[in-house]
Amino acid sequence: MRNLAFGYSTRCNIKCDHCVAVEGGAFQTMEFARAQELIGHLSEANVKGISFTAGEPFIYLNEINKLVSLCKQHGMYSRVVTNCLWAKTKEFSDQLVTELKNSGLSQLRLSYSRWHQKNVDRNNVLLAASSCQDVGLDYFISFVTDFTALDDPFEEFLREHQLKFFPEPIIHAGRANSFSNSELLTDYQTNCCPMNPYLAPDLTMYACCDAGAHFTKTNFFRLGNLEDTSIDQLFSLSETSRLFNVIRHSGITAIASFAGYKAREIVRYKKCQLCKKLFDSPDQLAYLQRPDILDRLSKWVR
Repeated sequence: MRNLAFGYSTRCNIKCDHCVAVEGGAFQTMEFARAQELIGHLSEANVKGISFTAGEPFIYLNEINKLVSLCKQHGMYSRVVTNCLWAKTKEFSDQLVTELKNSGLSQLRLSYSRWHQKNVDRNNVLLAASSCQDVGLDYFISFVTDFTALDDPFEEFLREHQLKFFPEPIIHAGRANSFSNSELLTDYQTNCCPMNPYLAPDLTMYACCDAGAHFTKTNFFRLGNLEDTSIDQLFSLSETSRLFNVIRHSGITAIASFAGYKAREIVRYKKCQLCKKLFDSPDQLAYLQRPDILDRLSKWVR
């Protein structure tokens, strides 16, 4: 099933230390008329779900609301990822969430972490979740973490209030690229990735999330731009890539093992870090993309 992360704008009203978004205050915003047109084209390309993300979507509340309504008209699932800065009072939070539900929003994804909460009161997240519960809009809290003890009180807050959350590992890209890497030492997991494409405000499409734009040495995940290629063609490039399909079905760990990484090295990397180590090296990528190597890789058993 085709799904897409839709980056309407990279503009944000807070600046978090861990963000993968653009630096330096510069931002890009899609033309609204173009965004409306794209919703129709995405539906024609059999896209079933859209997640509005990138910067803070609700800076453009009216536009996002209309785009959500268009998704509903085309029978598409819609989600908005938000930092909850807007949820300062219960009255306003209820009003906004009600408006979104009436427009046809399927789910609200609330960002939360010790980095977000330097800029946003954690009670905003509580109010937003409460409004979703009262109005009947599906939600979950994306709890971004580096799995250290520093995050324990933040997780405890979510548990105390019985909020629905999912811990997600920090992505070492953008501002978080300078963060030190703590040893993960997990079980030897496959680390498969669904690789839902990301559409940037400048109409560049990447085969993976917005972190894919940070593969600066190889541009491995860049599929192309909608100014000169159709949505269906870009999706097809992603879906027919042999190496992308190995990532989806066999996983990053199997590729790393095939490439000669020792097991003790692999378990020290988070999935996205291991992915960048494998595919942002021009020489290694050229090797993995060779047809004879892909033949062997597709049959590789750890």
